[in-house]
Amino acid sequence: MKIQIKQINTLSNYISFTRILLAIPIYYFVSNIEVIEHSRIILVALYILAYITDLLDGYFARKNNEITELGKIIDPLADKILVIMIVAYLYYFNLLPNYYFWIIILRDLIIFTGGIFVSNKLGKVLPSNYLGKGTVFSIGLFIIAVTIGIKTESVVYNILLYVSIILSFSSVISYGTRAFNEIKRNKNGIF
Repeated sequence: MKIQIKQINTLSNYISFTRILLAIPIYYFVSNIEVIEHSRIILVALYILAYITDLLDGYFARKNNEITELGKIIDPLADKILVIMIVAYLYYFNLLPNYYFWIIILRDLIIFTGGIFVSNKLGKVLPSNYLGKGTVFSIGLFIIAVTIGIKTESVVYNILLYVSIILSFSSVISYGTRAFNEIKRNKNGIF
């Protein structure tokens, strides 16, 4: 897979890069969540901004016909960088259950390493699908709930927790199935 300069210089890729840069202020406010006044509100605003950039990069990629192999890498990578960083810090501050931390980290590592394997096999990147986007959205909702301090015994907390866990497992299975089928089709010359 060869990436050309014109694949880098697109509005949608710049928006994805902006989402990666949002990791800096998010890191700052998550690491000072109990110290800085209003840090939880600022974090929620930054999470929402990150989500808006996720919607916008996809919108502009389709609208401007800028769907590139690089964009297919940067977009989910930006999501993974933010999610892993936020989950790791919330876990560090004992705001997330141990098992949740490991489920999310392992999900992202499996999909990331699987993506590298599939890219090497196919010479292209499998794009995100609706289940993957929905999973990241559900994880984001749970992260927002934890950030604003919803009690662990509340119904909302538990619904968001278990929905994001179920979707996390489903997305790994779905990605694995898609990857297997694409590799099989490629091997059989059905491209």
